[in-house]
Amino acid sequence: MKITRFEDPVGHISYGCLHADGSTTLVDGDPLHSPVDTGKPANVAKLLAPIEPVDILCIGLNYAKHAEEGGKPCPEHPVLFMKTTSAVQNPGDPVVLPRTLRSDRVDYECELVVVIGRDCKNATEEDALGYVAGYTCGNDISARDWQSMWGGGQFCRGKTFDTFAPMGPCLVTPDELTDPNNLAIKTTLNDQVMQDWTTADMIFSVPKLIAFLSGSTTLRAGTVIFTGTPHGVGFARQPPVWLQPGDTVSVEIEGIGVLTNPVVEEEV
Repeated sequence: MKITRFEDPVGHISYGCLHADGSTTLVDGDPLHSPVDTGKPANVAKLLAPIEPVDILCIGLNYAKHAEEGGKPCPEHPVLFMKTTSAVQNPGDPVVLPRTLRSDRVDYECELVVVIGRDCKNATEEDALGYVAGYTCGNDISARDWQSMWGGGQFCRGKTFDTFAPMGPCLVTPDELTDPNNLAIKTTLNDQVMQDWTTADMIFSVPKLIAFLSGSTTLRAGTVIFTGTPHGVGFARQPPVWLQPGDTVSVEIEGIGVLTNPVVEEEV
């Protein structure tokens, strides 16, 4: 099932089942636990991020060619950082370039996002996918200057400005996407393909990530995991490519769909 989260014309938030013809019907029950398609037509006024996460865990340097383009060795263990939940942005809504804490080096990063469906602790690689409610597209927007120069050695400041975690357009349940490490993934910026690769290049597979992140740690239902980005990011290009006001950036993942966001400046 492809599950969407949306507002109707009076602002009521509901969940829907997205069909191949583009229509949406209402979903009954918890979208993380055996949602049921009612078959009743949904009145979608605005598409929202498919989940309100309880935590956002992110993995850096998780594609071999991305580590190579950054001149860094493949890590021995997954590189973990976090975003605040206030960074979430909806499909179609803008990525806002920071101007109060100004950044002129804002980058795109297409990512497969894993949504945990039930509390998970000390998962094994063998049972890890059993905790997954579904998958969606994510864009790990990154202010590279704050990330690498002004963040005190931590990634979080450069990764967690408002709107820096777009997700969508839907949550695809595991029965429709059985192998998360065999998916085409790409970023398009203003009609130019910037990243075009496969999740098979992950250094740490989705089951390995869940087992690692849940080690001695409870991943609550509703936790989302940004699983890393492939090569082709803006900072590694010659010359570098930074997001600019008026840009449009899209993330597309096989079997999920396309997440598109315009780019604007923060009003100060």
